Amino acid sequence: MDENQALPGPQATLLSSKSWTAYVGTAVWGALLFFGLLPLSFLWNQLAAFGVLLCSALFVGYRVLKIRSHRLYYDDVGVWLYSGILPWSKGVSGVKWRDMDEATFVTGFWSWASKSYTIRISHRFTKASEIVLPSMARGNLAVATINARLQEKIRGADASGPPETRL
Repeated sequence: MDENQALPGPQATLLSSKSWTAYVGTAVWGALLFFGLLPLSFLWNQLAAFGVLLCSALFVGYRVLKIRSHRLYYDDVGVWLYSGILPWSKGVSGVKWRDMDEATFVTGFWSWASKSYTIRISHRFTKASEIVLPSMARGNLAVATINARLQEKIRGADASGPPETRL
C-alpha cells in the first residue's frame, strides 16, 4: 500500500469498477431480511418490525454504497484502488509502476459469461502489497491496459538510461 490519498487526481484514468455480480450477495441478504425476517417480526410486535425494517434498509444501503465506492484507476505513479464511504474507511491503496510485477485476471465460463473478472495486480517484492479484486467489470480489458502501460514504462526507462545499462 502506497500513498493513502483521499481521491483520485484529475490525471487519473478509470479502469474498472465493481460488476453487477458483486451485488448478488447483497441482494440475497436483502431478500432474506425483507421477505423473511420482516414478516416474522410483524407477528411478534410492530415496533420490532419497524426496527428490523430500519436495520435492514441501513444494512443493504451501506453494502450497496460500499460496493459502488470501489474504483480501479491508474496515473503516472501507479495503479490504485479507491474505496470506502465512511470518513475513517475511505482511502487509496495501490502499487507503483516501479514496484509492479504484472496484472492478471481469472478466466472461466462464468467470468466470460458475466464479464466479471477477478483481477490480481502483483507487487514485485512482496505479496502483502498486491491488489486482489473480485467481481470487477471489464477486468480483462483493465488488465490488458495495465500491462500495456507497464511495458511502455519499462521500455521508456530502458531507452532513457545510460548506454551501458540498455539491453
